Amino acid sequence: MADIASRPLATDRPAPSATARLAVLRETLRETLARRAEAVVIPVAALLVGLALFSLFIAALDKSPLQFFELMWRGGFGSWFSFQNALARAAPLLLAALCVALPARLGLVVIGGEGAIVLGALAAAAIAPPLRGVPPLLVLPAMALAGMVVGGLWIGAVGALRHWRAVNETISSLLMTYIAIALMNHLVEGPLRDPASLNKPSTLPLDAAYRIGPLPGLDVHWGLVVGTVVCLAAWVLIDKTRWGFAARIVGGNVRAAQLQGLPVARLTIGFCALAGACAGLAGMIEVAAVQGSANASLAAGYGYAGILVAFLARHNPLAIVPVAILLGGVEASGGLIQRRMDLPNATVLVLQGVLFVATLFSETFYGRFKAFNPDLWKRRD
Repeated sequence: MADIASRPLATDRPAPSATARLAVLRETLRETLARRAEAVVIPVAALLVGLALFSLFIAALDKSPLQFFELMWRGGFGSWFSFQNALARAAPLLLAALCVALPARLGLVVIGGEGAIVLGALAAAAIAPPLRGVPPLLVLPAMALAGMVVGGLWIGAVGALRHWRAVNETISSLLMTYIAIALMNHLVEGPLRDPASLNKPSTLPLDAAYRIGPLPGLDVHWGLVVGTVVCLAAWVLIDKTRWGFAARIVGGNVRAAQLQGLPVARLTIGFCALAGACAGLAGMIEVAAVQGSANASLAAGYGYAGILVAFLARHNPLAIVPVAILLGGVEASGGLIQRRMDLPNATVLVLQGVLFVATLFSETFYGRFKAFNPDLWKRRD
């Protein structure tokens, strides 16, 4: 007993010195920076590799890759006018990318944002004429709500098919996009057609009071602000709430989530519905700020470009903002490239496809480089 009493207690041990605490802090900071650097270095490397591969494609067409990239810079970011054009094109990409990023937290690959965009736009354009005469402060929210509800139901159905019928969400969302576009064309050319739209079938045009105007001093509509705010809200939802934490658990292991009593069905369908609501809101903004009515021009490929934005941003809502601006600049430069280099406007789509393939291939390198993985530092070579 005397020996036991004479032993020093754990609380009697000397506190670590300031040098030791500083070393631990330095090592923790080093590990944190290494893990975060991986999420930046690998996508940037994939982007550079994609540009290099695309340069070979341009050279094979007997064109100058340097001239192409110079025109792409000038058309997207080289002047204040071109930069505003890039921002305007980035606005729908922000919301279209969220349509991919939100379900991705549950391990779902939903690529049907284009269908939710066109249907959301159609719903917004259809609800405005009956409300003619109502103050814009009521009509614009009603249009946004209509677009979000329709888009949410459309992509929410993808989540329901996935959970209850085990239908692959990638295939179902893609096939439903074609159905959505066909449905939009049928309604625009039929029951909802404006009799005055002879050459290009469209719905009734929106009154000027129900249009979304530009930001003060800019030639960019308010959709850019809305998209940025929604991206911030999505980041808070995913990283700062228990629903986002639960979604990440479901994405890691569905069986483990079920054993823990998490509502897998509600999370799956709910996050898919939120994703569709974002895309539907993008469609509403496109109608109210750009097109002025629903027509075939709504199928502009923003939903597909949003897939590339989401993957380049690693499904991080905050990273979606700069990546969307970058891709918006690339799309804005298409007209200038077509005029100066005698290349089809679809050349920009080829560039997006190459970048997407390079980004998908780069996914295999995460966790493999010792410099970015502190867990490998402690292992013997």
